[in-house]
Amino acid sequence: MPIDTHRSDRQSIHDELERVRADLHHLVDRATAAELRRRTDGTRWTNGQMLWHMAFGYLLVRRLLPLARLFGRLPDPFSRTFAAVLDAGTGLFHHINYLGSCGGALVFHGPRLNRQFDHTIDVLHRRLDAEREAALGRQMHFPVGWDPFFRDTMTLEQVYRYGTQHYDFHRAQLTLN
Repeated sequence: MPIDTHRSDRQSIHDELERVRADLHHLVDRATAAELRRRTDGTRWTNGQMLWHMAFGYLLVRRLLPLARLFGRLPDPFSRTFAAVLDAGTGLFHHINYLGSCGGALVFHGPRLNRQFDHTIDVLHRRLDAEREAALGRQMHFPVGWDPFFRDTMTLEQVYRYGTQHYDFHRAQLTLN
């Protein structure tokens, strides 16, 4: 019987989402107030702000999926132009990204952060299960200046995996005990 490699790719994304869910819950549930106020390694954020930023990466995935589906159906120049316009605003994006995580951590922390994250992960699981196989291979251009894990072109499957790459990168910058 032939192996359905596409199914195993989906399953690996589901497994990544569940690994990250368990890890974020562990971090949020065990971090002390003093640890949450401590600076991270290599960023201007505190651990509390970074936890929100890590979770926010998955909210971003939710917003990127419809764009990737749309641009994946259009001729290549459409997404190339869109990505170029976004890349032109990279400096502003980084400023908003920084401030957004500072503000987001004021609202989303502790059990509220866990609930928001659980909801987001549950939505991503359902959407991934509903994706047609052909859709996962569609691609669009991305603003590479916005994030080190954005590539010039990314498939829908790579967009699903982006959240975990982003999470794991920033997880290493936390200074929690």
